[in-house]
Amino acid sequence: MSRNLNKIIWIAMIVIVVVGLLALYSASYQNTRVSQKVFFDQLILAVVGLLAILGLSYIDYRKFYDVAYILYIVNIVFLIGIFIFGHYALGAKRWIDFFGLNFQPSELMKFSIILVLARYFSDNKPKIAFHHHGLKADFFSDFLIPLVLVVFPALLVFKQPDLGTALLLFGIFIVVLYASGIAYKYLVGLFGIGLVSVPIFWSFMKAYQKDRLLVFLNPNIDPLGAGYTIIQSKIAVGSGQIFGKGWLSGTQNQLNFLPERHTDFIFSVIGEEWGFIGAVFLIVCFFILIMTSLDLVERTKEKFGYLAGIGIITILTLQTVINIGMVLGLCPIVGLTLPFVSYGRSSFVVFVLMMGFLLSLGRRRTIF
Repeated sequence: MSRNLNKIIWIAMIVIVVVGLLALYSASYQNTRVSQKVFFDQLILAVVGLLAILGLSYIDYRKFYDVAYILYIVNIVFLIGIFIFGHYALGAKRWIDFFGLNFQPSELMKFSIILVLARYFSDNKPKIAFHHHGLKADFFSDFLIPLVLVVFPALLVFKQPDLGTALLLFGIFIVVLYASGIAYKYLVGLFGIGLVSVPIFWSFMKAYQKDRLLVFLNPNIDPLGAGYTIIQSKIAVGSGQIFGKGWLSGTQNQLNFLPERHTDFIFSVIGEEWGFIGAVFLIVCFFILIMTSLDLVERTKEKFGYLAGIGIITILTLQTVINIGMVLGLCPIVGLTLPFVSYGRSSFVVFVLMMGFLLSLGRRRTIF
């Protein structure tokens, strides 16, 4: 059965990658901001990445257990190093040169957090789920310590600034915490703390981040500034109607009305050129990928593999939903890529690692 699940995951993933390459070719075809080099970069990355996923699927996923803390510490060093050696791009200091390549440590931190939380909770099974009165000493080991493991890198990421990824790290924490068996009251308390902290975070946010949130509520308050991208994106998707305008024929795309259409807003290119049918087709592919992965993970009895798998599915789901939501004006613009579709080396590499882990999980289940 696991072999069949792996096959479905492979098919869905390859289809998504191919759709992404077609959309990226169109997005860079007459792009005045970037050249078609981004397409060829992604094409090479896709071929190498799929081969890497195949290779990772043959490696015992428990090898990641051995390096979880090491990877986490190295990634923390990278995040700190950004403030010393990193460089600015698009108003943020998120990139660092790594062997001649620009790399975004916050992307790798997503996988690092998943692995370190999965290892921590697999080594320390939460006991506070079984306590019904008072604060026990287990509160510190089962809740506070893993919270600190997430808060520290999340603050470093938020400082870059990268609000979207910082929030994703907390999203991973909440879901993995729930999957580990912790008591509901601690999750409710965590949500309460989050709500109370909103005014504090608002005061530390950059002006453009505040503008993005305000524009989400009303794009027309700044139609030529912060609201421009979302307005053009909605026009593009709506103009695609049922069947789309055809590949390379989207006017919003080809006439350069859509900024960042090769990265965060690539779904708008798909909506305009392939219409409602093409957009739904891609969404269905993601749905199949996510649900099949969840089916695979739920069959896993080993705690580390189960929790890490849940974390990976969480990231895959959140980024897909939030990215498409951004394009449609249903979510604030937080700068998250669409997995395997948007252009971005760091993001692509991290999803390669995560999908390799999932497929290894499925393959090992056929051996045990």
